Amino acid sequence: MRVHHLDCGTMRPRGGFLIDGRPGIRRRAEMVCHCLLLETSAGLVLVETGMGSPAGRRPDEWLGRRFVRLTSPVLTEEETAVQQVRRLGFDPRDVRHVVLTHLDLDHVGGLVDFPEATVHVYATELRALRSPRDRAERNRYRGVQFAHGPRWRPYEVGGEPWFGFAAVRELAGLPAEILLVPLAGHTRGHAGVAVDTGRGWLLHAGDAYFFHGQMDPAGPRRPPGIAAFEALVQTERRARLDNQPAPVAHARARPRDAGHGVLGPRCRRVPQAEQRCGPAGVTPHRAAAAARSCCIRSIPTNASTAVAAPIATRTQWPAWNSAATCCR
Repeated sequence: MRVHHLDCGTMRPRGGFLIDGRPGIRRRAEMVCHCLLLETSAGLVLVETGMGSPAGRRPDEWLGRRFVRLTSPVLTEEETAVQQVRRLGFDPRDVRHVVLTHLDLDHVGGLVDFPEATVHVYATELRALRSPRDRAERNRYRGVQFAHGPRWRPYEVGGEPWFGFAAVRELAGLPAEILLVPLAGHTRGHAGVAVDTGRGWLLHAGDAYFFHGQMDPAGPRRPPGIAAFEALVQTERRARLDNQPAPVAHARARPRDAGHGVLGPRCRRVPQAEQRCGPAGVTPHRAAAAARSCCIRSIPTNASTAVAAPIATRTQWPAWNSAATCCR
């Protein structure tokens, strides 16, 4: 399987250090919508879709005025998932499946650009969209993003044990190398998406965590702004806190196996030369990159594992081909 890492929407909120942990509080932080494009035997599979092409033409309607004011998104056509699929040489109609961690606006805004794709999601999350149980859920999802009528394929939570997770399941019509992993908390039906790259498993953790330091088993940490934001947007606090250690447990589950890692959605773009898939997993080209919250950050254990940082800036890095292949 071939895995492409895509930045499908840059956000630049105020707060600097309070958001991304880097020096300087008056500057804008940088966050991205981290998506995956998978080349599989069942066709192209997109994990998350970013903000979508309509966001650039009518941002307030598509994303909501409050979101736009708070995050100052960089809404360019080049960063849309559909345009990046084209730059890779594919027809967007070749995207047969979309797998979602949840239905927040910066994860599903691009669904409209792939109207023929089957959309895989937990049924609990779909129920939260269709039958919100409180004001927070009613205001959370953007109805305009679903008006085209996505081809839903919902799943109840259940399945087989996998790396300490009790109920991981395969997806209809997709290879067994792609699994849906329950990680509720941020939303009612939040999921992770596990991908067997052939060199090991990668777990896209969605919004189960937001900062790479939260994956440090020696001492989880996060900037104060992120801590406040996680608490503000959580749906089920206890479930979120219980599930946050799960990606670390996955990354450490098989210390003698190669290639295991955890991916966050807010990772900055990394120069193609920095992306490696060696026998010890996906690791940064240099230690300094990891120390600066590089997209791929090694867990400080003897395990052959890696963690992808969900939030980081992209300054001081050369322009990156967002179609770069990380794993084959």
